[in-house]
Amino acid sequence: MKKFRKVLDGLTTSSPGGTIGSPSGGSAAGTPTATPTPKEIDIQETLVSENFQLCKTVRHGFPYQPTALAFDPVQKILAIGSRTGGVRILGRPGVDCYCQHESGAAVLQLQFLINEGALVTACADDTLHLWNLRQRRPAVLHSLKFNRERITFCHLPFQSKWLYSFILSGYVIMWNKAIELSTKTHPGPVVHLSDSPKDEGKLLIGFESGTIVQWDLRLKKADFRIYYDEAIHSVSWHHEGKQFMCSHSDGSLSMWNLRNTTKPFQVTFPHGKIQKDGRKESCKPILKVEYKTSRNSEPFFIFSGGLSYDKAGRRPTLTIMHGKAITVLEMDYPIVEFMALCETPYNNEVQEPYAVVVLLEKDLIVVDLTQSNFPVFENPYPMDIHESPVTCTAYFADCPPDIIPILYSIGVKHKKTGYSQKVREGKYEGGIPAFCDVRICRFVLHADGSIKFWDASAITLQMLYKLKTSKAFEKPKPSEGRAADLVEDDPFAIQMVSWCPQSRIFCVVGISAHIILYRFSKYDANTQIVSLEVRLQCEAEDVISPSENENNPCFTESGSHSPQPHHQHAASPGSGTTEGNKDSNPCLKVKDRMVRVPPGYQAELVVQLLWADGEPPQQITSLDINSAYGLLAFGNCNGLAVVDYLQKTILLCMSTLDLYGAADPYQRLTRSPRRNRQSTSEFCMRGLSNLYSDSKKRIRTSYQSKSGLPKGWGTMSAATESRENSFSRSRSSSVSSIDRDTKEAITTLQFGESYARKSDTLPTPCLWVGTSLGVVLLIPMSIPTDHEERMEEPVTIGPSGTVLMLKGSVLRISFLDFMGALIQSPYEVWRDLNAHEDPDRMRRRKLVHISPSSSHDTCGEGHLAVVCSEKQAKVFLMPSQSCLFVHNITESSFVLRADVVSVCNSVCLACFCANGHVMTLSLPSLRPLLDVNYLPLADMRIARTFCFTHRGQALYLSSPTEIQRITYSQEMCDNLQEMLGELFTPIETPEAQNRGFLKGFFGGNSHNFDREELFGEAAAGKGSRSLAQHIPGQAGMEGMKVAACGVVGDLARARIALDERGQRLGELEERTALMMTSAETFSKHAHEVMLKCKDKKWYQL
Repeated sequence: MKKFRKVLDGLTTSSPGGTIGSPSGGSAAGTPTATPTPKEIDIQETLVSENFQLCKTVRHGFPYQPTALAFDPVQKILAIGSRTGGVRILGRPGVDCYCQHESGAAVLQLQFLINEGALVTACADDTLHLWNLRQRRPAVLHSLKFNRERITFCHLPFQSKWLYSFILSGYVIMWNKAIELSTKTHPGPVVHLSDSPKDEGKLLIGFESGTIVQWDLRLKKADFRIYYDEAIHSVSWHHEGKQFMCSHSDGSLSMWNLRNTTKPFQVTFPHGKIQKDGRKESCKPILKVEYKTSRNSEPFFIFSGGLSYDKAGRRPTLTIMHGKAITVLEMDYPIVEFMALCETPYNNEVQEPYAVVVLLEKDLIVVDLTQSNFPVFENPYPMDIHESPVTCTAYFADCPPDIIPILYSIGVKHKKTGYSQKVREGKYEGGIPAFCDVRICRFVLHADGSIKFWDASAITLQMLYKLKTSKAFEKPKPSEGRAADLVEDDPFAIQMVSWCPQSRIFCVVGISAHIILYRFSKYDANTQIVSLEVRLQCEAEDVISPSENENNPCFTESGSHSPQPHHQHAASPGSGTTEGNKDSNPCLKVKDRMVRVPPGYQAELVVQLLWADGEPPQQITSLDINSAYGLLAFGNCNGLAVVDYLQKTILLCMSTLDLYGAADPYQRLTRSPRRNRQSTSEFCMRGLSNLYSDSKKRIRTSYQSKSGLPKGWGTMSAATESRENSFSRSRSSSVSSIDRDTKEAITTLQFGESYARKSDTLPTPCLWVGTSLGVVLLIPMSIPTDHEERMEEPVTIGPSGTVLMLKGSVLRISFLDFMGALIQSPYEVWRDLNAHEDPDRMRRRKLVHISPSSSHDTCGEGHLAVVCSEKQAKVFLMPSQSCLFVHNITESSFVLRADVVSVCNSVCLACFCANGHVMTLSLPSLRPLLDVNYLPLADMRIARTFCFTHRGQALYLSSPTEIQRITYSQEMCDNLQEMLGELFTPIETPEAQNRGFLKGFFGGNSHNFDREELFGEAAAGKGSRSLAQHIPGQAGMEGMKVAACGVVGDLARARIALDERGQRLGELEERTALMMTSAETFSKHAHEVMLKCKDKKWYQL
């Protein structure tokens, strides 16, 4: 009975009234409940549901599983299609748009309506779509769904108006008419369609089997037929229309002349060598060839594939034949598609290629054809986000104004070199970018231990700086046995970060249970990394009775430790015997010598957890750093450790159970982990494996406190499922069930000025600790304020016994003042320790303390604490520790990510749940403001990378190679049209070249014909309704909305058009003036000659 009373006391201490937070206490899921407050707090909440709307903004990275490529040579924009039905449109930096087909069918081919602001996509579901690009967010105008025919190839002639209406013509070329009637076998799918450059009324049709037919569209008959032995993959015309080239499956190129189509006049095997027996060696197929002419040099023959089979494992290649020179460019990934970029959009003119765009499976490169060594252009878009698998992301808004420029200035020194130095307005430089003045920095963390800093202030990401954490360690040696299975693949993979932008201190948590602390410096330096080793492992023997538990706790408290220059071992929480060779050793070895580090982030301290009892250290599940306090705190499923990184000492190393002291609300028994070590280890090392490919499934994963995972999340142990089921039914239903469960992990940490006890009258430095059992612990600290004392005197730290309770694992802790504003943690102003000038001044710390009681004295002492867990959110009043508001967020699912963010000059609580719902709650009343079923959670990639930031923005890894940014702010949704770049700009189509009288007289000019007259209903009849179904798009209403919202864009286009018209009028006026001057000069000279010759005879002239 005494024990039960203690449990009730603990519950009533955390939840006044006894019914707050319990499902049966009158608070249904999604309903906030208020309790009588000990003092009157009047906070004017300004946020309403009308301030929120969820929509996608922009997508970054390389298109996942690309399939097609297209280019508009006049607008200078590039389009990439993907297997998932996405279309990415790229122009100059700042012009980046993503479109998605509703069907999700793979994009087979893309065709621009050149300089018309439209794009045709052919998808794998045999549907053609016409996209309108004259608005900032493209939309489908028309669709044609074919019922019986399969789409294999599309052709859209330049300046053809027939496709605008998307009406099916009755003009059909049947395959049995295209080939000879005597041929009974089907020629296979169509792999090529193109107009003859000489005559647009002649259509060249290439079948996969090797049959080529030139079809006269006017006479509806074949001009000639070619039957070749080898399969055809592609066809390319010479610009004069007298010859064309084909690529074949045997690695050959055949050249055909229209004067004699009985056989090719030239057949070459570019990479085929003659063997000793005189036969050509077999070669791989040439999948595509392009035949481009140049006015001042030999023509270009560009093709992919065609290498011989003599060597296995050869890299994919792109071959450029120019004159007698053959250049083979090796690619890192298989080639999906390539396209030569030319000066003219007309296929009957000299092409003058200047670059080649090569679309690879995981990269996009542009090769400069104007230089003999064919260098590549530097890609202005971030296409290498997936360079190593992304493990998690971090998002920071409103950064200090100087941090982004200084990161860029240092990072630009380490960029790759060897790019083409030629600046050319023509690669894909179309569109008009938009600009933004918000300073947003984003981190992308990778499995190889690298961290990329990106400037996300504008629509386009810009690479700032890259940090490789593996440089702090020696190269790991190959391991054997279980250790190799756990961490051999990616020992440096990063799990989480903590960054203080004001002090520029950066902290990284790795998968090998290590933490690296970095300081920023603009100067290089010689430094030696300090290493601290912590043994945070539970090793207690079996304990049965409560009395034995009280007398023999499984952990012993550890106090301060004297600083040592290098490897320092913390006091072990308990006494145990070592087992195996790895016991008392970390997973990685820190470099123990002086190293030269470049400017940027420089490693100062490495903290590592040690092996114990033949078991690897458990993963670190939480991290926080405070530059004003000089402290670093981290925890895992065994306990908590606090490190003084100024004195390089370990202040605290305790088990989670010892942090309670006598205030444990469950009065649990200490138990030995040896009973269920296997299940605990499996549970604590699950999570990140779903981020990697099958070859990297062995990587050890971080502790996941999420429970009751839906199908597709991997197998869950019975202990985990029973924990969620029993825990959701009753928080106090059983001490014994908690004892049998997994260890209580530290899930979140937060430093700040707060009140550790109810009797405190002034705020003091505190550490708030949240656990996986929904418990919040307050740990006060005593930190010397003087600079010299801080570097010499120890920091006092110890549990206070204060316990707050929630339902579900604690995810986020934040503080608000009595005006409802977010309280920022104290911080240290950045100082460069390696600066050469005035070293004494740089060594003294400048601290900025933001006390909750100093900003608004009229409101009295105290502040509000916002705590969010997997299941509910609570707002506590400090120092009374009374719960003011509570809101049950979800009952059927759980929260994956929660953050207190600023939106519209106020703050709210943003949550992302496992069932795909995005929610926002007002603060401090916790009123629901937004609840949208946005994204069904398909895998752990989204759970690990989803994050919120201020100004109503969020992001997540939508595919292994792409990052999707979204907004939940109505204001940003309204202004999104102006934030996106213009895809279409009014540009006059270049005029066709005048080929001269002689070429026209001898038949050199191309023949134009009216497609409307030939394909229209009057001549060809109506198309069969059973052949295809016309589906009108939704772009009509969207276009009206865009027109209503994009008045500024229309005015800008009108202004550009007026400027261009004025410029042309000015040029015309100048030409007219020059002609008048020339005419006057000619008249003057003619008059002088006339006067000179006036009186002369004809024989005197």
